[in-house]
Amino acid sequence: MVFVFVILFTVKVFEVNYHLMNLILVYVIKDKLDIRKTLEEEARKCQWLVLWLDCDREGENIAYEVVEVCLNVNSRLNIWRARFSSLIDREIHQAAQQLARPNQLFSEAVDVRQEIDLRIGASFTRFQTMLLKDAFDFNFSTDGRNLILSYGPCQFPTLGFVVERYWEIQAHEPEEFWKIQCSHTTDEGTANFNWMRGHLFDYTCAVLLYEMCVEEPTATVTKVKKQEKLKYPPHPLNTIELEKRASRYFRMSSEQTMKIAEDLYQSGFISYPRTETDSFSTRTDLHILVQEQQEHPVWGPYAQRLLDPSSGLWRNPSGGGHDDKAHPPIHPTKFSAGESRWSEDHKKLYELVVRHYLACVSQPAVGAETTVEIDIAGEMFSALGRTIVAKNYLEVYRFESWGGSLIPNYTFGQQFTPTSLTLESGITRPPPLLSESDLLDCMDKAGIGTDATMHDHIKKLTDRFYAIKEGSHFKPTNLGEALVMGYDDMGYELWKPYLRSMMEEDMKAVSIGNKRKDDVLATCLQQMKACFLDARVNKTKLFQALEIFFDRTNRTTGGDDQHNHAQQLVRKCDVCHDSDLVLRKKPDGKFMIGCSGYPQASVWFFGAVFCLKDT
Repeated sequence: MVFVFVILFTVKVFEVNYHLMNLILVYVIKDKLDIRKTLEEEARKCQWLVLWLDCDREGENIAYEVVEVCLNVNSRLNIWRARFSSLIDREIHQAAQQLARPNQLFSEAVDVRQEIDLRIGASFTRFQTMLLKDAFDFNFSTDGRNLILSYGPCQFPTLGFVVERYWEIQAHEPEEFWKIQCSHTTDEGTANFNWMRGHLFDYTCAVLLYEMCVEEPTATVTKVKKQEKLKYPPHPLNTIELEKRASRYFRMSSEQTMKIAEDLYQSGFISYPRTETDSFSTRTDLHILVQEQQEHPVWGPYAQRLLDPSSGLWRNPSGGGHDDKAHPPIHPTKFSAGESRWSEDHKKLYELVVRHYLACVSQPAVGAETTVEIDIAGEMFSALGRTIVAKNYLEVYRFESWGGSLIPNYTFGQQFTPTSLTLESGITRPPPLLSESDLLDCMDKAGIGTDATMHDHIKKLTDRFYAIKEGSHFKPTNLGEALVMGYDDMGYELWKPYLRSMMEEDMKAVSIGNKRKDDVLATCLQQMKACFLDARVNKTKLFQALEIFFDRTNRTTGGDDQHNHAQQLVRKCDVCHDSDLVLRKKPDGKFMIGCSGYPQASVWFFGAVFCLKDT
């Protein structure tokens, strides 16, 4: 019996025929023809095909591409799937012993996503680009005529988060407020008491209350509450949380995070880095993963204590409630004290994965917390003091702290005179621009993209100059803001996450067999078709929004170079019935017949015939 092991490659890509957009042609691209040939040669000699590809939906889709190629030359193949999450001997052997059948529903869910994204993206991208690129002087482009104004059903809602936060900041009007600050210092320390009203915007009222406190400054303790508090370790690590924490702790972009995580996975040091799961299976041997780290010079002693039953430090990790049924949470799979070939970012990310895992199997930190409330002339103030009794997981998880300070001991009914009592002013501030961690969080909560693609959508914003990164925060460019503004003025919230979020839910339903692939495709495309038709009718809204930020050019708008050539009337367009068919001269000197309303009047990318016809 001969086995064929196929690992990690794509053998076909989508290609679109722009003359008949009701067709999507799928074929093997030129640089993958040798791979197809090898597969065919091996498949002819084999009885079994064992698929070793990434164990997520995208990996399943590639697996079915391999299956299609191999079955074309050998329809009798016995097809199996190996499921694994790390490239270490133990898991590879286990996967080989527990082969399963490939999951066609996972593959179909990816087919749905790819076709929806292709049709929507091609339609709106061409619409925007052909409509606007020659109409305005885009001052960030050296050659505006080659500019691509792309639209993506995940890309645009991601841009929407950035623009919406920017608009919140722009709309914010600073307002002055006043608050009473109180502190009390003894030999035991200092307590800073916060006014329980927070602050007031009425200056006169704040002054009156402050003067009452100054005239009767004696403070009476009305409440002393002491209690034990626990700070729990983080849940096991999934992809989104890895990207968010790498951004927060190391200022590392999500794109760089995933690139490095993939390197560590391919080298066998961490498990598969694309996972939605944040709960370990009861079948996972959690202790053996800690044993691997005992020899590390920095966190090795902590790992040893974890494994010592007498320390009481071990705790089975609590889950966050997410399970993609494909991979476990991200965890270390092999010990390393820092490979010589690793960059500093590789070392940081590996350290984060290890420390995070050690933390999530540790006891929570324990603190003693004291809350004291006082009354000054009828105004209430409170102070909080905290000491850490047992650091536990905080010993190894250096990325988190549990701030707090000692305050003097107080007893109920005790009276004292504050050391300071002041009236201070402040100004309300707008929320900050979105950081990469914030943006990932917005996308995750709204269900935009997948754990494997979110970083690509963020990168696309800067690649297309829709947003720029100022330090670690995102700010929309004039172009990004104008495009969102144009669609917003149309009344269609294409920049909002709702439509895409529903699509993502439908794709998930396909993956578990609750909805049919064709039904989801038809529904999603019909929704976007309505938006597209409306956008074409209201295209002036885009022009008006762009005019706010960019100067108009003298070039012909709403088309390509073909519009700059003399046109000769032929007859009415038999597709759109609104515009004329005209004879145009192409840049290569040849002639063609096309709709004069092109690309707005007669182009439709969701299933109708393209209006332009070569002669």
